[in-house]
Amino acid sequence: MAGVKLLVIYPYPKDLPAFEREYTERHLPLAAKKIPGKIKFLTTKVLSTPTGERPSFYRVAELHFPSMEALQKAAGSQGAKEAIAHAVSISTGGAPIFLVAEEEKPVSF
Repeated sequence: MAGVKLLVIYPYPKDLPAFEREYTERHLPLAAKKIPGKIKFLTTKVLSTPTGERPSFYRVAELHFPSMEALQKAAGSQGAKEAIAHAVSISTGGAPIFLVAEEEKPVSF
């Protein structure tokens, strides 16, 4: 089975500097330490839309796992529950969106 990932999509925050400080200084280390079983952890900052407008979403985190079973086990852990609660508490622009996605093969050109 292909790997899976948990995507966490944060709406644009009300106070950008405060969110960025909390996200980078507290949340990322917490998630990195407390969520077990991940094999890759990527974060992305959304800069703009193609038309140059401010985007609706500001940050996207991707936590990669080798299997659905590994993700489910991680999600049930106390550490993941702490990290998820913290993600929700710092998301001042609205609730973050959590998605589970199956990874597919890269597209060749």
